[in-house]
Amino acid sequence: MNLIWFCLISYGLTQIIVYGSIFNTIRPASGKIGELFHCPMCMGFWVGFFLWLIKDFTELINFDDSIFTGFLCACASSGVSYILCTLFGDAGLKVEKSITN
Repeated sequence: MNLIWFCLISYGLTQIIVYGSIFNTIRPASGKIGELFHCPMCMGFWVGFFLWLIKDFTELINFDDSIFTGFLCACASSGVSYILCTLFGDAGLKVEKSITN
């Protein structure tokens, strides 16, 4: 259950930071930081690491204090955020049809 909460929180926070209109005025538009704020995979990594850092302030997620665990949490968050942002959009499930010859 710990990992499920972590994945859902990671996806939600990443979704808000990357796509939320609340951040439109402060989200960088160019440069390396701008790329970070427009990429769910990149931002998902840092969201996962941030969640690992604040784990002691919540009972929803519990991980050990190893920096290796922090890295693994960041990688898991990156993957989950990218996959879920690719599968779901504002209108629900993203279904794309490709026609090959």
